[in-house]
Amino acid sequence: MGEPVYGIHAVEALLARDPGSIVRLQVQRGREDRRVAALLAAAEGAGVAIHRVPRSALDRLVQGRHQGVVAELAGGPAEGDNALPREADLWAHLEALDHPPLVLVLDGVTDPHNLGACLRSADAAGVDAVILPKDKSASVTPVVRKVACGAAETVPLHAATNLARVLKGLKERGIWLYGAAGEAENSLYAEDLTGPAALVLGSEGAGLRRLTREHCDFLVHLPMAGAVSSLNVSVATGVCLFEAVRQRASRP
Repeated sequence: MGEPVYGIHAVEALLARDPGSIVRLQVQRGREDRRVAALLAAAEGAGVAIHRVPRSALDRLVQGRHQGVVAELAGGPAEGDNALPREADLWAHLEALDHPPLVLVLDGVTDPHNLGACLRSADAAGVDAVILPKDKSASVTPVVRKVACGAAETVPLHAATNLARVLKGLKERGIWLYGAAGEAENSLYAEDLTGPAALVLGSEGAGLRRLTREHCDFLVHLPMAGAVSSLNVSVATGVCLFEAVRQRASRP
Protein backbone atom coordinates (compact mmCIF):
# COMPACT_ATOMS: atom_id res chain seq x y z
CA MET A 1 0.00 0.00 0.00
CA GLY A 2 1.36 3.41 -0.92
CA GLU A 3 1.47 6.38 1.42
CA PRO A 4 -1.90 8.12 1.86
CA VAL A 5 -2.74 11.42 0.23
CA TYR A 6 -4.86 13.75 2.35
CA GLY A 7 -6.42 17.19 2.23
CA ILE A 8 -9.11 18.48 -0.14
CA HIS A 9 -6.80 20.05 -2.76
CA ALA A 10 -4.33 17.15 -2.89
CA VAL A 11 -7.05 14.52 -3.23
CA GLU A 12 -8.91 16.59 -5.85
CA ALA A 13 -5.75 16.82 -7.95
CA LEU A 14 -5.07 13.10 -7.61
CA LEU A 15 -8.63 12.25 -8.68
CA ALA A 16 -8.26 14.50 -11.70
CA ARG A 17 -4.89 13.14 -12.82
CA ASP A 18 -4.58 9.55 -11.62
CA PRO A 19 -7.77 8.13 -10.07
CA GLY A 20 -6.66 4.59 -10.90
CA SER A 21 -3.97 4.80 -8.23
CA ILE A 22 -6.57 5.18 -5.47
CA VAL A 23 -7.61 1.95 -3.73
CA ARG A 24 -10.27 3.67 -1.63
CA LEU A 25 -11.27 7.10 -0.48
CA GLN A 26 -11.96 7.41 3.22
CA VAL A 27 -14.26 10.30 4.15
CA GLN A 28 -15.18 11.53 7.59
CA ARG A 29 -18.73 10.77 8.67
CA GLY A 30 -20.82 13.89 8.96
CA ARG A 31 -18.86 15.89 6.37
CA GLU A 32 -21.58 16.93 3.94
CA ASP A 33 -20.35 20.33 2.76
CA ARG A 34 -20.14 21.37 -0.89
CA ARG A 35 -16.40 20.71 -1.27
CA VAL A 36 -16.67 17.16 0.00
CA ALA A 37 -19.80 16.57 -2.11
CA ALA A 38 -17.87 17.58 -5.23
CA LEU A 39 -15.01 15.31 -4.23
CA LEU A 40 -17.36 12.38 -3.71
CA ALA A 41 -18.99 12.99 -7.09
CA ALA A 42 -15.58 12.93 -8.78
CA ALA A 43 -14.64 9.74 -6.95
CA GLU A 44 -17.90 8.03 -7.86
CA GLY A 45 -17.47 9.10 -11.48
CA ALA A 46 -14.00 7.53 -11.51
CA GLY A 47 -15.21 4.32 -9.90
CA VAL A 48 -13.24 4.86 -6.68
CA ALA A 49 -14.49 2.99 -3.61
CA ILE A 50 -15.70 5.37 -0.88
CA HIS A 51 -15.73 4.50 2.82
CA ARG A 52 -17.38 6.67 5.45
CA VAL A 53 -15.38 6.45 8.69
CA PRO A 54 -15.21 8.31 12.02
CA ARG A 55 -12.73 11.14 12.31
CA SER A 56 -10.66 9.09 14.77
CA ALA A 57 -9.94 6.55 12.03
CA LEU A 58 -8.55 9.28 9.77
CA ASP A 59 -6.54 10.73 12.65
CA ARG A 60 -4.86 7.34 13.04
CA LEU A 61 -4.08 7.12 9.32
CA VAL A 62 -2.27 10.43 8.92
CA GLN A 63 -0.43 13.02 10.97
CA GLY A 64 -1.67 16.41 9.90
CA ARG A 65 -4.84 18.27 9.00
CA HIS A 66 -6.63 15.83 6.70
CA GLN A 67 -9.82 17.97 6.26
CA GLY A 68 -11.91 14.81 6.48
CA VAL A 69 -10.56 13.05 3.37
CA VAL A 70 -7.78 10.48 2.94
CA ALA A 71 -7.02 8.60 -0.26
CA GLU A 72 -5.30 5.23 0.17
CA LEU A 73 -3.08 4.29 -2.75
CA ALA A 74 -1.80 1.09 -4.32
CA GLY A 75 1.65 2.42 -5.21
CA GLY A 76 2.05 4.93 -8.05
CA PRO A 77 2.63 8.63 -7.43
CA ALA A 78 2.67 8.45 -3.64
CA GLU A 79 5.60 6.01 -3.47
CA GLY A 80 8.02 8.93 -3.43
CA ASP A 81 10.95 9.79 -5.66
CA ASN A 82 11.32 6.23 -7.03
CA ALA A 83 8.10 6.80 -8.99
CA LEU A 84 9.24 10.04 -10.61
CA PRO A 85 10.18 10.16 -14.32
CA ARG A 86 13.53 8.98 -15.63
CA GLU A 87 16.13 11.33 -17.08
CA ALA A 88 15.23 10.41 -20.66
CA ASP A 89 11.61 11.36 -19.94
CA LEU A 90 12.74 14.75 -18.65
CA TRP A 91 14.65 15.52 -21.86
CA ALA A 92 11.76 14.35 -24.04
CA HIS A 93 9.34 16.52 -22.07
CA LEU A 94 11.48 19.66 -22.31
CA GLU A 95 12.30 19.18 -25.99
CA ALA A 96 8.59 18.84 -26.85
CA LEU A 97 7.73 22.29 -25.47
CA ASP A 98 6.68 25.04 -27.88
CA HIS A 99 8.08 27.83 -25.67
CA PRO A 100 11.35 28.57 -23.86
CA PRO A 101 11.47 26.20 -20.88
CA LEU A 102 11.26 27.49 -17.33
CA VAL A 103 12.77 24.95 -14.93
CA LEU A 104 13.13 24.99 -11.15
CA VAL A 105 16.05 23.11 -9.57
CA LEU A 106 15.96 22.61 -5.79
CA ASP A 107 19.37 21.55 -4.52
CA GLY A 108 18.77 19.84 -1.19
CA VAL A 109 15.58 21.34 0.24
CA THR A 110 15.08 19.02 3.21
CA ASP A 111 12.02 20.45 4.97
CA PRO A 112 8.83 18.91 3.54
CA HIS A 113 6.82 22.07 4.25
CA ASN A 114 9.33 24.13 2.25
CA LEU A 115 9.30 21.63 -0.60
CA GLY A 116 5.51 21.61 -0.70
CA ALA A 117 5.42 25.41 -0.76
CA CYS A 118 8.02 25.48 -3.57
CA LEU A 119 5.91 23.07 -5.64
CA ARG A 120 2.83 25.21 -5.08
CA SER A 121 4.70 28.29 -6.36
CA ALA A 122 6.07 26.29 -9.29
CA ASP A 123 2.57 25.27 -10.32
CA ALA A 124 1.29 28.85 -10.01
CA ALA A 125 4.17 30.13 -12.12
CA GLY A 126 3.65 27.54 -14.86
CA VAL A 127 7.04 25.88 -14.38
CA ASP A 128 7.76 23.21 -16.98
CA ALA A 129 9.75 20.91 -14.67
CA VAL A 130 11.01 20.73 -11.10
CA ILE A 131 14.24 18.83 -10.52
CA LEU A 132 15.30 17.48 -7.12
CA PRO A 133 18.36 15.45 -6.14
CA LYS A 134 17.30 11.91 -5.27
CA ASP A 135 19.43 11.97 -2.11
CA LYS A 136 19.84 14.67 0.56
CA SER A 137 16.46 16.16 -0.25
CA ALA A 138 12.93 15.86 1.05
CA SER A 139 10.97 13.32 -0.96
CA VAL A 140 7.38 13.70 -2.10
CA THR A 141 5.66 12.62 1.12
CA PRO A 142 2.03 13.05 2.20
CA VAL A 143 3.06 16.22 4.08
CA VAL A 144 4.62 17.64 0.90
CA ARG A 145 1.48 16.82 -1.07
CA LYS A 146 -0.77 18.42 1.55
CA VAL A 147 1.26 21.66 1.69
CA ALA A 148 1.49 21.74 -2.12
CA CYS A 149 -2.33 21.80 -2.34
CA GLY A 150 -2.41 19.58 -5.42
CA ALA A 151 0.72 20.93 -7.12
CA ALA A 152 2.65 17.71 -6.44
CA GLU A 153 0.20 16.02 -8.83
CA THR A 154 0.36 18.71 -11.53
CA VAL A 155 3.99 19.88 -11.74
CA PRO A 156 6.34 17.59 -13.72
CA LEU A 157 8.86 16.32 -11.13
CA HIS A 158 12.21 14.64 -11.70
CA ALA A 159 14.43 13.10 -9.01
CA ALA A 160 18.01 13.27 -10.27
CA THR A 161 20.31 10.43 -9.28
CA ASN A 162 23.21 12.62 -10.42
CA LEU A 163 22.22 16.29 -10.19
CA ALA A 164 25.47 17.54 -11.74
CA ARG A 165 24.85 15.40 -14.83
CA VAL A 166 21.31 16.72 -15.15
CA LEU A 167 22.53 20.32 -14.83
CA LYS A 168 25.06 19.62 -17.57
CA GLY A 169 22.26 18.16 -19.70
CA LEU A 170 20.18 21.30 -19.25
CA LYS A 171 23.08 23.45 -20.43
CA GLU A 172 23.69 21.19 -23.44
CA ARG A 173 20.07 21.82 -24.42
CA GLY A 174 20.51 25.57 -24.37
CA ILE A 175 18.95 26.22 -20.96
CA TRP A 176 20.76 28.88 -18.91
CA LEU A 177 21.30 28.14 -15.22
CA TYR A 178 20.73 30.98 -12.72
CA GLY A 179 21.86 30.08 -9.20
CA ALA A 180 20.54 32.06 -6.23
CA ALA A 181 23.38 33.05 -3.86
CA GLY A 182 23.27 35.82 -1.29
CA GLU A 183 26.85 36.91 -1.95
CA ALA A 184 26.44 37.15 -5.74
CA GLU A 185 27.24 40.54 -7.29
CA ASN A 186 24.42 40.61 -9.83
CA SER A 187 20.77 41.15 -8.91
CA LEU A 188 18.13 38.72 -10.17
CA TYR A 189 16.24 41.74 -11.53
CA ALA A 190 19.14 42.68 -13.81
CA GLU A 191 19.09 39.33 -15.63
CA ASP A 192 17.16 38.45 -18.77
CA LEU A 193 14.96 35.48 -17.85
CA THR A 194 12.85 35.48 -21.01
CA GLY A 195 14.81 32.72 -22.73
CA PRO A 196 15.28 29.06 -21.75
CA ALA A 197 16.09 29.28 -18.03
CA ALA A 198 16.56 27.11 -14.97
CA LEU A 199 16.39 28.80 -11.57
CA VAL A 200 18.56 26.94 -9.06
CA LEU A 201 18.03 27.33 -5.32
CA GLY A 202 19.90 25.62 -2.51
CA SER A 203 19.11 24.14 0.87
CA GLU A 204 17.60 26.01 3.79
CA GLY A 205 20.88 26.46 5.64
CA ALA A 206 23.90 25.91 3.40
CA GLY A 207 22.50 27.19 0.11
CA LEU A 208 23.92 25.84 -3.14
CA ARG A 209 26.44 23.03 -2.94
CA ARG A 210 29.85 23.73 -4.45
CA LEU A 211 29.43 21.51 -7.51
CA THR A 212 25.95 22.86 -8.21
CA ARG A 213 27.25 26.40 -7.93
CA GLU A 214 30.06 25.65 -10.40
CA HIS A 215 27.57 24.41 -12.99
CA CYS A 216 25.53 27.63 -12.89
CA ASP A 217 26.05 30.10 -15.73
CA PHE A 218 25.11 33.04 -13.50
CA LEU A 219 24.88 33.64 -9.76
CA VAL A 220 22.29 36.18 -8.66
CA HIS A 221 21.03 37.64 -5.42
CA LEU A 222 17.73 39.05 -4.26
CA PRO A 223 18.13 42.66 -3.04
CA MET A 224 17.45 42.82 0.70
CA ALA A 225 16.49 46.21 2.11
CA GLY A 226 15.81 45.22 5.72
CA ALA A 227 17.78 43.81 8.64
CA VAL A 228 17.48 40.13 7.68
CA SER A 229 20.09 38.74 5.32
CA SER A 230 18.11 36.01 3.58
CA LEU A 231 14.64 34.66 2.84
CA ASN A 232 13.11 31.27 3.49
CA VAL A 233 13.82 29.07 0.45
CA SER A 234 10.15 28.71 -0.43
CA VAL A 235 9.68 32.51 -0.35
CA ALA A 236 12.84 33.04 -2.41
CA THR A 237 11.61 30.44 -4.91
CA GLY A 238 8.35 32.32 -5.37
CA VAL A 239 10.15 35.65 -5.86
CA CYS A 240 12.54 34.18 -8.44
CA LEU A 241 9.84 32.36 -10.38
CA PHE A 242 7.49 35.29 -10.60
CA GLU A 243 10.26 37.62 -11.73
CA ALA A 244 10.68 35.22 -14.66
CA VAL A 245 6.90 35.20 -15.18
CA ARG A 246 6.82 39.02 -15.11
CA GLN A 247 9.59 39.31 -17.68
CA ARG A 248 8.07 36.72 -19.98
CA ALA A 249 4.66 38.36 -19.83
CA SER A 250 6.15 41.68 -20.96
CA ARG A 251 8.19 40.15 -23.77
CA PRO A 252 7.15 41.49 -27.19
